[in-house]
Amino acid sequence: MAPAKRKAAVAVESSPTKATLAAKKTAVAAAKKAKAAPADADADDFPTNKEMPSSYDYPPTPEDQWKLVTFNVNSLPAAVKKGFKAYVAAEQPTVLCVQETKVNEPMAFLMDRKSFPHQYWSSPTNGKKGYSGTAVFSKVKPLSVRYGMKPSTMDDEGRVITLEFDDFFLINCYTPNAGDKLVRLPFRQEWDRTMNTYLTSLEATKPVVYTGDLNVAHQRWDLSRPDTNTRSAGFTIEERDGFSAILSTEPPRVDTFRHLYPEEKSARCYTFFSYRFMCRAKKLGWRLDYFVASQQLLPRVVDVRVRSECYGASDHVPLVMWLKKGEVTPATGDEEPKVDGKEGADDSA
Repeated sequence: MAPAKRKAAVAVESSPTKATLAAKKTAVAAAKKAKAAPADADADDFPTNKEMPSSYDYPPTPEDQWKLVTFNVNSLPAAVKKGFKAYVAAEQPTVLCVQETKVNEPMAFLMDRKSFPHQYWSSPTNGKKGYSGTAVFSKVKPLSVRYGMKPSTMDDEGRVITLEFDDFFLINCYTPNAGDKLVRLPFRQEWDRTMNTYLTSLEATKPVVYTGDLNVAHQRWDLSRPDTNTRSAGFTIEERDGFSAILSTEPPRVDTFRHLYPEEKSARCYTFFSYRFMCRAKKLGWRLDYFVASQQLLPRVVDVRVRSECYGASDHVPLVMWLKKGEVTPATGDEEPKVDGKEGADDSA
């Protein structure tokens, strides 16, 4: 009898009434409206979606501020196909830092040169293809560009790009994951120590903004299930202590989001939701993405926001920081930025 019922259902659907057609039109219109992202998503609304929203509503950035965005895109070519450019066009960051590009060479056609004339790419030099990689897209020409954490040579996976601006360094970093069964934990510990030394060397000249997917949930409230993840990559005591050491310099560096929102413990603070097990819909997430700033920059930090509504392009969502501009001496002439590394050629040419 079941096949007969299915056949009857098809027959009824093939001859819809006017009321049915009207209901379908209403449902389609509602779906389109629902896909448009609000300026700040409701923490109770975390759909699992494989495409980014079709529209966004973000206010323009005040002229006296930088808008810095970090986003692990989990393959830039794939993210572009899912609607990444629509998000960037709406957000209009001053500087966009991207991690896990998974490209083997600069692909300038993926981003609008007019909006971001200064583009910098780094990819693995160890022969790995479609792995890791970082990129920075900037509206402002930097004074210099550096790759890796020199003098250290441990970054052969395209994980670090540093842009020097007039009054701060911006470090875009994709910190190595400790891996399944923590096989890369010793490497990760050495990485954190090396990064700490590198940041200190930069701070001898000017303050730093250290951003990216730093692959650590620092405190228990930075992930949804701390008790069952104490030996999971990203929440081991070794990784958490390594990040604490980066913050606990003298003067200390500041986890800007947690400084502004010390009591936020809901899914609204998570920047990563695994694709497995419907984690986003269940609000099972981690806070892995950061803006860490030298303490002297803290008075200039206006706000830091997790773009929870910008789902679908990646297993991460963007993180945004607004930073007041400092007083700087205007540049003279059209000097090209000093580039340290063969991959640093300004792609605006």
